[in-house]
Amino acid sequence: MLEALRRAQTRIRKAWDRPLTAYYLIMGGSLLIIVLGLVMVYSASQIKALQSGLAPSYFFRKQLFAAALGGVLLLLAVRMPIKLHRAFAYPLLAGSVFLMCLVQVPGIGVAVNGNQNWISFGGPFLLQPSEFGKLALVLWGADLLARKQDKRLLTQWKHLLVPLVPAAGMLLGLIMLGGDMGTAIILTAILFGLLWLAGAPTRLFAGVLAFAVAIGVLLIKTSANRMSRLACIGATEPGHNDQCWQAVHGIYALANGGWFGSGLGASMEKWGELPEPHTDFIFAITGEELGLAGTLSVLVLFAALGYAGIRVAGRTEDHFVRYAAGGVTTWITAQAVVNIGAVLGLLPIAGVPLPLFSYGGSALLPTMFAIGLLIAFARAEPSARAALATRQPALWKKLARVRRKTMRRRVKKRPSGER
Repeated sequence: MLEALRRAQTRIRKAWDRPLTAYYLIMGGSLLIIVLGLVMVYSASQIKALQSGLAPSYFFRKQLFAAALGGVLLLLAVRMPIKLHRAFAYPLLAGSVFLMCLVQVPGIGVAVNGNQNWISFGGPFLLQPSEFGKLALVLWGADLLARKQDKRLLTQWKHLLVPLVPAAGMLLGLIMLGGDMGTAIILTAILFGLLWLAGAPTRLFAGVLAFAVAIGVLLIKTSANRMSRLACIGATEPGHNDQCWQAVHGIYALANGGWFGSGLGASMEKWGELPEPHTDFIFAITGEELGLAGTLSVLVLFAALGYAGIRVAGRTEDHFVRYAAGGVTTWITAQAVVNIGAVLGLLPIAGVPLPLFSYGGSALLPTMFAIGLLIAFARAEPSARAALATRQPALWKKLARVRRKTMRRRVKKRPSGER
């Protein structure tokens, strides 16, 4: 028995150490998350659409269109050379700042659920520029730190912090003007991830972290809405004036699911009991309809994606790839933790979607482009590139053999008297 376990452990280690492991984990894991997310968006949004006088598949069709467009962006990110990614960072940052400024212009910016962080393009089409600000900070920060790393300037704290921290502070200020604390938390996590990867000294890192925590505490204490969200951590009752209604009904949905759920489409909480069932709290509907097995599957997929991203960042010798891969991994992992933690009642409700899973094209498009970055970086590893180069001719040979066999079977033997 012990010998069998040791053999299995050895095989698992060999599988994890293969050159293409990160490549397959990122590509397969992200694809599964997107497909499962589309299924759950369709299931969780039907009642919401009917209550709004829309077709049951309204939100699903919009999300499917966003996923198709995101697939184009993903392929574009995979095919783009690293130099082009680095050059693209600066116009993306400038464009994101410009759009985030437009959000505050009356008549252009739109408030959704109390947050002024959207731009209306007419009809149902809305854009949240802060989502693209995350991608802009990752690419621009990675390029900035990589150039300073090449010049060996990151040993000086002023080069480590300036202009990275002021630029991130500008983005955070524009986001907080609209009151979106959740997106600000994710942007702060990306900043800390970049500083950590750059080798920020513990004293400096702790100082910046303490300053960010102090600002966060001040913002929470000066807002009654944020204080009420903080008070709902671990709540089991709706509380005074139903201030914890959403948090409690998220727990109810998970409890109703049991081990294997009530089945797709059979959720009770999405019938008006749980607010935002297809966006921020889609994980709760997943738990109710697919049970503990479904939620654990989602957690495993995100864990595999996070592991693969860390592996790509740790194995590369390119400084830009290391910072960009680490920034994207921090972004997706932190956002998943904040969203799932809020649904489980372990963290305050921050209003951030579950990456690649929740409804929302503004969040899906930049995230899929970021996944394309990770895939491109995983393919660019020397060992992975060599493995792909050897597998491609072998694949073509197999296809040629299959084709020859098929052609032989189609050829019929002529009768003996036929010329």
